[in-house]
This record gives sequence, structure tokens and C-alpha cells, in this order.
Amino acid sequence: MKTKTILVTGASSGIGLAVANAFAEMGHTVYAAARREEQMREACVAGVKILKLDLTDEASISACVAIIKAESGGVDVLVNNAGYGEYGALEQVPVDDGRRQFEVNLFGLASLTQKLIAPMRERGAGRIINVSSVGGSFTTAFGGWYHATKFGLEGYSGALRQELKPFGIDVAIIKPGGTRSEWAQIAGENLVKNSSDGPYAAHAAALKELFATGGGNEKLQVGPEVIVKLIAHAAFSSKPKVSYVPSGLPKLMMLFHWILPARRFDKLMAKGLKLDVRHTSGKTA
Repeated sequence: MKTKTILVTGASSGIGLAVANAFAEMGHTVYAAARREEQMREACVAGVKILKLDLTDEASISACVAIIKAESGGVDVLVNNAGYGEYGALEQVPVDDGRRQFEVNLFGLASLTQKLIAPMRERGAGRIINVSSVGGSFTTAFGGWYHATKFGLEGYSGALRQELKPFGIDVAIIKPGGTRSEWAQIAGENLVKNSSDGPYAAHAAALKELFATGGGNEKLQVGPEVIVKLIAHAAFSSKPKVSYVPSGLPKLMMLFHWILPARRFDKLMAKGLKLDVRHTSGKTA
């Protein structure tokens, strides 16, 4: 396999870190980018090039791209993995926090991607891999802002794929669900921050517990290495798929969403997330 130049965002932990290390060990030139620069220096394998990147800061995005272009001329593969979940009841999450969720999960991603397309187009080859979520296909309570960003990312990715295909650039989306990483911890912390008081407190507490215990069943979760294999196929296969969904719970939930009427699916999700207890009063305590 020809050596590729690869940029992985959100590479300080979880899926991003696993991808950066795996691709570096394959012999590729890997740039790992995230806000937590020191954490990457400690966790990344030898040879990985560390870049500080804040997707809410246009100057940070431009600086990151400038370094890559100066050293390597651009990238062959872009893995847009950075993202987080601003969980909480939509009545309670400050709209400014929702805006920041979009800045990280969609607008910052789009800005970075835009700046790296031209070298791919000029070479007539490239891969852009956007890590979305099964939550880009269906919604769950308390994840409204997160789901909105992932639905947006799926629309963005589809249009980008169609626009870039004539130039030899492929765009794929990865749709994890229930991956062992920091994501659930951060989403749970945001849930407590936003909805631990008031009329949603009981449901928020139940969902926070579910996040903390991995859905109550460790077997339902997959390790980052499973997602690494999907991203590797999207990056290096001669016939990459448009969309990748891990086997197990993510595919099962996609199937349920496809075959069940909307209200039946709502009931299924409410029961699974332990949100099926009806409040006797909507009054704020």
C-alpha cells in the first residue's frame, strides 16, 4: 500500500486516538489534531505529528492547515472525528451551547474540510471520512442538539460526496453507536449540567446512569478498534462504501427505526433509555 498523508481530528482520546495510532503503525504519515495537545503527546505512538486544533476558532483551523500544507502539501485522507454531545432537555440547554455544538460538530468541520479540498482535487484523488453517528438517522430524548448536528453532517456529507466524485475524491460517513470512549462521560456531564434540576431531573438522572454504565450491558458497547477497521476500509479500499454502521446494537437500532412506526419507535427508545415513566406534573419544583 502506498504511504498516505492523513489528518485525524479529535485524536486525543477514543476513536480518534485509536485511528491515529493504527494508521501510523501501518507506516502512514499521520497528523493528530485536537485541543488537548499534551494528552496527545502522551498517548500517540512515535512518529505521529501532533497539532493543536480548536474547531471553534477559525485562526486555529487556518494555522493547522498551514502547517500541513507547508510540510506535506496537503492530505490524502481526512478523518473528521472531533465532536461531542451537548445533552440536556431542549427547554433547558442554552441556545448558545447549541450553537457551540454546531461549531464543533459541523461548521468547524466544514471549514477545515474546505481548506483541504483543493490539493486533493488538483491530484485527482482523496478520501474524506466524516464520523457521524447512528444518531444522524434517528433521535433520542435529551440529545436534540447533538442529533441536529449529526443530521446536518449527513446532509453535508451527501452533497459533498456528489460534488467531489468527478474529481476522484470519495466521501464516506461512519455511524458509530455505543462505542467505549469519553463521549458518554462528557455527554453525561453535560446532561447533569443542563437538566439535573427542574421538571426533567428524574429522567435526566436515569439517562445519566445509563451513560455511566454503558447502557447497563458492556456487551452492547464496541471498542474503538471496531470503528478503526471501518475507517480503514473507507480510507484505503478501492471500493469504499458511502456509509458504515458497526454490527450489533447500532445496526439493530437502525433496523428498528426503519421498520417501526414513529410512535412505536419512540416507545421503544423511551423504554430503553428508562424514560418511560410519565410525570404526574410538569411544574418546576
